Amino acid sequence: MEPTTSGRFRIQERRVGGDDDESAEDDRSPSFTVVELPSEPVAPDDPDAAEAYAPLHIDGPHAVPTAPLEPGYVVDATVGWTDGTARFIEFEIVSRTRLYAADEVTGMFEAAREAWNGARAAGESVVSTTTRGQDGDPNGALYLFPDASDRDTLAELRSGRIPIEPLIARVNDRLDDDRDRAVFLLRPTADPYVAVLVAFDDDGILARTVRDTYDMGSALADRLEHVTDETGVYAADEGTVRTSESDAGDGHTGSDGGDEDGDDRTGGDVESPL
Repeated sequence: MEPTTSGRFRIQERRVGGDDDESAEDDRSPSFTVVELPSEPVAPDDPDAAEAYAPLHIDGPHAVPTAPLEPGYVVDATVGWTDGTARFIEFEIVSRTRLYAADEVTGMFEAAREAWNGARAAGESVVSTTTRGQDGDPNGALYLFPDASDRDTLAELRSGRIPIEPLIARVNDRLDDDRDRAVFLLRPTADPYVAVLVAFDDDGILARTVRDTYDMGSALADRLEHVTDETGVYAADEGTVRTSESDAGDGHTGSDGGDEDGDDRTGGDVESPL
């Protein structure tokens, strides 16, 4: 009898033949990288975080069609094991949060660039801040991870080797709603970091604008606020990012030191491309 494991998993990657699955191949053949979600979120600076969110490779052939599964989705699934190889036996989609990735991004938005420069000047590593729409309401959480020359940070975030789940869990906990999120992994060409943007609503203007802008375009860069003060540091959960008048001249500016809908522990605000 085939041993099985049941749990809740986030789809990190979907691949066919080692490449991203954009083909019309048999939908039972794709391989997946997933992360099993613990019953309670583990803080990203917890020493056990890497183990708690260790990625699992599921290679198939699967017992059920897997065409509905996209990176970012959360599923309740049963995984079968044959000779050490995992495959999906059954699954039910719980959340349709989407995970997008883009490499060699040009025209990275100003808030990300200045937050990164501020963090470097302060000797900090990972940066976090909150984006807001033109109505002043928070609509996303932005994190910047250093991309050292001896590692591929984008690949590690995409595959789950660097956990992004605590970032999503933090947003879900603060918002306490049933909207699907959009998680963007963006690596610019000009600076050694990877931006992780968790848009609060996958169908919202922020998520749609980022998808359109990065083709996944410079409208995003033109409409984002400029960070002019201290950077908020995700690892320490402290600091403030403030914004100045946008070049577009039509956005919300300023910082209230946190927000009730996003993560007030980051303490920063930047105008979103709305």
